[in-house]
Amino acid sequence: MKMTKDAKMAWLMSGLFGVLASVFLIFGYQLESGDAINLSDNNAISILLMFILIFTIDTRYVWRNYDSALNGGKLFGIIRLPKGNETAEVQPREFFINHLAMILLSIPVMLAEFPGFFVYDAQDELNEVLTRSFTTHHPLLHVLLLGGIIALFHKLSGSWNAGIFAYIFLQMLVITAIFAYVVTYMQKRGIGKKSRILWVLYYGLFPTIVMYTLCSCKDGLFSALLLLLTTFLIQLVNDPDGFLSDRKKLIVFVLTAVLMPMFRHNGFYAYLVFIPFALIYFRKRLKPVLVGMLIAPVVLYLVLSGLLSTACRTEGTHHQEMLTVPIMQLARVYAYDGDTLSSQEKELIEAYIPKSNLDKYTPRVSDMVKVDFNNELYEQNSSDFWKIWKAQLIKHPMAYVNAWLLTSYGYWYPPAIINVYKGNTVYSFTYEDSSYFGYEVEPPGERKSFIPAIDNLYRYLSIGSFQQDAPVLHLFFGPGLYVFIFMFVFAYRLYKKRFGSILPFMPMILTFCTVLLGPTYLVRYVLYLWLCIPLLVITGKGTTAVSEAV
Repeated sequence: MKMTKDAKMAWLMSGLFGVLASVFLIFGYQLESGDAINLSDNNAISILLMFILIFTIDTRYVWRNYDSALNGGKLFGIIRLPKGNETAEVQPREFFINHLAMILLSIPVMLAEFPGFFVYDAQDELNEVLTRSFTTHHPLLHVLLLGGIIALFHKLSGSWNAGIFAYIFLQMLVITAIFAYVVTYMQKRGIGKKSRILWVLYYGLFPTIVMYTLCSCKDGLFSALLLLLTTFLIQLVNDPDGFLSDRKKLIVFVLTAVLMPMFRHNGFYAYLVFIPFALIYFRKRLKPVLVGMLIAPVVLYLVLSGLLSTACRTEGTHHQEMLTVPIMQLARVYAYDGDTLSSQEKELIEAYIPKSNLDKYTPRVSDMVKVDFNNELYEQNSSDFWKIWKAQLIKHPMAYVNAWLLTSYGYWYPPAIINVYKGNTVYSFTYEDSSYFGYEVEPPGERKSFIPAIDNLYRYLSIGSFQQDAPVLHLFFGPGLYVFIFMFVFAYRLYKKRFGSILPFMPMILTFCTVLLGPTYLVRYVLYLWLCIPLLVITGKGTTAVSEAV
């Protein structure tokens, strides 16, 4: 019997998911257990091929059952999918109810972690404001907001804790407002009362989300703004004419697309690459207002970033932030294959990366290696850096592959233990069992817990042995599981040619691609995976959960 075109596409996409999922699991296991991919391990290759076959067949089976259920049947012969409405009447007060609920859910943790999680370069950002010495290493908008608010409230109250609490409280109000808007929009798409309660509790209680809602680092605001941008793009795809005719939505969209990258620079590159995808998707109905809406954030971001840099008289760019992967690749060759390097090659590598840093090479994090990178020499003579990099690539290709994947596999290997800072001493503790979350309060703040039981729970989840103690439950706390879910859903939508159900997630997807070239794997860099999961329920023109693979 001849296979139909639709069936071929189904097998192709289920096969794609099967290959990716299997590669991630097998290679991720090798990297986690042995710090390297071993292509000569015949057992691993055999298991890989078996996994590809199993995942492909099972994925196709699930999709076939799902398609049948959409047409009135039952999923796996057991579950009948509920019918939803494309739109539902939602009163404005529903937003305020959702927002108030999330604020109330946040208060106990705020009291337990008073003045909040002041961590991840927080002290450095505050000192930039206090000393009026700014760099481009941290986003200037975040530096000015964090440092300015804390300094203001410290001046008024004489307490650093009061300043830190004030900043984190205001940030919490903004982030939970975005969450409330998203849940309210999902209500309009007909998710129902029970689902509404579920997602309010998810945004308000899930520890990974709460950690960053109440954390001073820029990642909470960045991820929330990326979530809001994704929600606006869903609305744009579902009703282009209605969205583009609403002046308020146009303004808020542009404002969101400008602010999002101002809290993380990689968001700008992701949005820039997203624009061609959007223009291609809307090519048959392009309007000046649509093109202007998409392009305006790029222009405004460049102008505002330039004005802030000029006003703050920032120092120059640190190239090592963009060169993390090649620096780690050279460091791995230096550390593991140093006997193959000539004295001239060693001298050249050491000229760009100090020997004291090269000797500190650890596979999963680049901070100690790249910190004293010779930016001045690189600006004067970058060609020699790339010549030595290319020469070692030819000689040690697998060392380069391993060096890159060891700083990124934690994002796509679900069982990965996030403990990249093991042995590092910070202000109030030494990382031992886990470096899932920073947890502490950096000086000049000081932890004053009013609910020790909750504080102990968050300490356990953040730097305790939770990941090892609960190997199944901890999957929901790692990014790998969410990457698998997104891959599964997007593969289904590609098979169904529902490109409009994928387009809104393109900024998120492209942002994720940028972190694969980053210094290490940490939850803070991919928080948006948790935040955007609920949107899978309502994406797709004229559809709800009943007509999308979720």
